[in-house]
Order: sequence, then structure tokens, then C-alpha cells
Amino acid sequence: MAKEKQHFLHNKTFGHIVAAMFYIILGYSLFLAASNMNYIWKWSGVPKYFMYEKTDTITSPIDGNVRINGTKIIIEGIEDSKEIEIEKGYTLQIAEGDHIYENDPLAYQTSMQMGPLVEGLLVTLEISGLAAILAFSMGALLAFMRISHYQFLKDIATIYIAIIRGTPLLVQIFIFYFIIATIFEIERFFAGAISLGLFFGAYIAEVLRGAIQSIDKGQYEAAKSLGMNYPQTMLYIIMPQALKRALPTLVGEMIALVKDSSLVSVISITDLTKVGREIVANTFSPFETWLIIAAVYFMITFLLTAFGHKIETKMKKQGGM
Repeated sequence: MAKEKQHFLHNKTFGHIVAAMFYIILGYSLFLAASNMNYIWKWSGVPKYFMYEKTDTITSPIDGNVRINGTKIIIEGIEDSKEIEIEKGYTLQIAEGDHIYENDPLAYQTSMQMGPLVEGLLVTLEISGLAAILAFSMGALLAFMRISHYQFLKDIATIYIAIIRGTPLLVQIFIFYFIIATIFEIERFFAGAISLGLFFGAYIAEVLRGAIQSIDKGQYEAAKSLGMNYPQTMLYIIMPQALKRALPTLVGEMIALVKDSSLVSVISITDLTKVGREIVANTFSPFETWLIIAAVYFMITFLLTAFGHKIETKMKKQGGM
């Protein structure tokens, strides 16, 4: 039987080329639009927002003549003298016998420092990590409450999940920060992390509940016949299978958590988004700043997606999914 000829529009290579051209044209169009606005691009200033060279300078406290004794600089003034210890790593800018004036530089040291974008990224990762731990813990607890035989536990979890999922995250952050955090004197960093954790805990609870209830009822009966009680059945039989089934959705929730962590900037947490606003306010370079920040967020979510796919593939090879 003759092989059916593939339509050129179905060709993968052709499709990749067309898609690449589409985004190149789109990017160039945006560049031209910005140029027509007389926007001045300042890409040369971007690297210093990641890393920059800091110079620490030691200055003279008085006028006088310089005398150097090992690691000490002695400045002999008219009325008194000052002795300054120079730490290792500093480079002298004066010589023996020089006459200097007050605030003249004596020595300097340069070092590489993290820029504001790196510091903001670290805060974003820290708050996202803490929120993820809380979200998983809260989600597991709520999921067990939802499938509990005790009606009051079901009701508590159901109402909580309905309220959390039915109100915007931004509003919840404001409520938690201005009311609960104020009452219990919780720092804004932890207030933001807890708000994120409680919000995504409700979504993770539904993901886990669905995964647990998707396990065949025969698994429970088999575990019971082996003499396992309910907690042992859940821990050793049901939950391992449920987690494997829920993994893709859980990775998606973690990606959403990282992206939504940008909302904590509204309560003055200096995360990646707040750093971006500060840079824009100081440099008047919104295009470069927000494009770079978007790229950083994309890299984080891309790595999370790749990690999730790697685990999923490994589980499939092992027959776990």
C-alpha cells in the first residue's frame, strides 16, 4: 500500500520555522512600535541589576602627613594624630610622606555584590518555597478531612475550600496582612507566605482528594485482608498511587504559586516584582525591566515544568503511572 503523502502544513520542521518567524516578526514589530514612541533602550544598564562591583573606600578623618607602619596608616596632624588599621584586601591610594586633607581617600577595596534582581529572585524563591510546604501540608489535611467519615470535618473543609476558591488571592493577602497579621504581630514576609500557602492549599486539597478517590476500592479491601488498618492503608497503599496520579496537576499548582507570589509585592515585600517597580521608578526603563523580569519568571516555571516531566517519565518507565 502506497504511503500517503504528508501535507506540507503538517511537516514538523516547516511548522517550527513558521512559528519561529511569527515570534521574530512579532518581536520586531514591538521593537518598531517602541522606537516610534521615541523610547530610548538602555540594555547596557541591565547587567548591574544582576551583579555589580562595589567599592569601599577608607577616608582620612583629619588633615596631616601620612606615615605607614605595616598595616597601619598614621596621619600626623597639627594638633593630634590618627591611627587607622587597614584590613587585608584593601589597596593603598597614598604613600609615605604624602600630605592629605580630611576626607581624602586612603585605601579602597572592590567586591562583586548581588544586584537587586538577584536579591528579589531569592526572596521570591524563599517565599514560594515556604508557601509550597504550607500548601502541601494544608492540602493533605483538607483532603483527608473531605474524605473523612466524620461529617463535621467534611463540613469544615468544604466551607474553607469554597471560601478560599471563591475569593481573589489579592483580597485574601490584604485581609490576612492587615487583620490577622496585625493581631498576631506576624512579619510581612511570613504573612505573604502564609497567605499563598492557605490559598493554594485549598486547590491542592481538591487535587489530592480527586486522586485518592480515583484509586480502585478493591485496593482498600486488599489492604484490609492483609491486616492493615485505615491509616496504614492510606500511608502505604493509597497515597503513593494518588501522588503519582496527581503529580502533573501538583506541578501546575506549584507553577501557579510561583507566578502568583508576585502579588505579595503589594504588602511591600521586596520580591522580584517589587524590585522591578523600584528599578522602573529610578531608571524610567519599563520595557527592559519588565521583559527581563518576565524572562526570569519564565525560567523558574520552565525548570519546574522540566523537573515535573522528568519525574513523570521516570515513574512511567518504572510502571508507577
